[in-house]
Amino acid sequence: MLGKFFQKPEADQSQRVPPGQHLASGFPVLTYGQTPEVTTTEWQLEIWGAAQSATFSWSDLMAMPQHNFTADFHCVTRWSKLDVQWTGVKVTDLMSHLSVDPKALYLMQHSYGDYTTNISLVDFLRQENFLAHTLFGQPLPKEHGGPVRLVVPHLYAWKSAKWLRGLEFLEQEDLGFWERNGYHRRGEPWGEERYSGNG
Repeated sequence: MLGKFFQKPEADQSQRVPPGQHLASGFPVLTYGQTPEVTTTEWQLEIWGAAQSATFSWSDLMAMPQHNFTADFHCVTRWSKLDVQWTGVKVTDLMSHLSVDPKALYLMQHSYGDYTTNISLVDFLRQENFLAHTLFGQPLPKEHGGPVRLVVPHLYAWKSAKWLRGLEFLEQEDLGFWERNGYHRRGEPWGEERYSGNG
């Protein structure tokens, strides 16, 4: 398998590839369960919990400032892809439309298909995070989380929820689907925070 689909990073790439990772020649697709079918007409992003409730449509998202992003992508299953090119909306721009309770310290990402993953507000609010709707210049394919996914480059990819439909702000940490099933609460690649017993 190594050599055909994956390769060890070159010396000049070692500072960008976390321990235990190999570079993918393509962009692998890993999905638990069925891939949701959601059109841009149907898509909505709901906000609730320790925040004023709000709902954003596709047109609302498209009306926000749009940016191009290039970021490395690290999967907990030990592959990485460098220089992935996305287009989307900065998390910080989305937050300018929200009213969040100061007591909120965490949030739960909710996906179409009932997948969930938790993230701290500190990790969520980083400047490099964004909601992606375009991948390599094309509408984000459903297998990669289209029409919209969150991208959190500094954490393992399961923390970048595909098919994003909601953000639930929380005063206390709650665990999402994978975290309840043995994955790490945070998932930081350089610390190899893969499973609940690590880190």
